[in-house]
Amino acid sequence: MKKTKVKGKFLLDVGAGPFLQDGYVGMDKRALPGIDIVHDMEVFPWPLEDNLCHVIKMTNIVEHIKPWLMIDVINEVWRVMKDKGVLLISTPYAGNYLYWQDPTHCCGWNETTAQYFTPEHDFYQIYQPKPWKIERLTWDIYGFLEVAYRKQAENPTVDTHTKTSRKSKK
Repeated sequence: MKKTKVKGKFLLDVGAGPFLQDGYVGMDKRALPGIDIVHDMEVFPWPLEDNLCHVIKMTNIVEHIKPWLMIDVINEVWRVMKDKGVLLISTPYAGNYLYWQDPTHCCGWNETTAQYFTPEHDFYQIYQPKPWKIERLTWDIYGFLEVAYRKQAENPTVDTHTKTSRKSKK
């Protein structure tokens, strides 16, 4: 597996397909030119060390994840991500033409979906996945939703008065 040349950081593109960007290690379930890791992202564990990646990019791939595996996939991203690493997701906005045009799209995201992964929002309490913080969230109902998450400590607590996340004390 090649390492990235971008300032010594390990950058991973999950589901890169034929569109791998320079500096990224590509992971895809298809053995395409430029793909470094041939592995299905819905099979766990991924063949990567814990706390390895500085940045993980998932462009036009989360809409293909089986809905019942979404939490597990994002938790696996959390496992291989360095502390305070960044996860970048770009996906067609759920329900628009870009989403419905592909017969393999099965898991739509909207601006509320992103909140299920961050303890500062009430939806997090439903599934309690590994914690992330939303750094940036943009969407266009006729285009794409993009979210940038930052990995948080594993045991956050939430102050219900201020809705801020902080690491729990043990």
